[in-house]
Amino acid sequence: MITADITAAELKQRLANNETPILIDVREPWEHEEQSIAGAKLIPLGSLPERIHELEEYKDQEVLVHCRSGKRSATAQAIMQQQGFTNVRNVSGGMLAYNEA
Repeated sequence: MITADITAAELKQRLANNETPILIDVREPWEHEEQSIAGAKLIPLGSLPERIHELEEYKDQEVLVHCRSGKRSATAQAIMQQQGFTNVRNVSGGMLAYNEA
């Protein structure tokens, strides 16, 4: 299953419209501390396989994953899809694009 990515601009617009998407930050804790998106749940990519059970309730909901540039979150997206998540979207460009949007 391939789910279309979401742009950082689309995410920013949804947040501006007071939407509360399920947003997972797969960066490291120090990156999250430096800058984060309000409401994002931090699950670093390296710990995602053993923590994926924390996201079980979202298996059939839209889940947005982001990192610094979009590479780690693309990996997280693939891991989650392999575990049966049906609507995982990568924030293309990650925080770098988010800061520019």
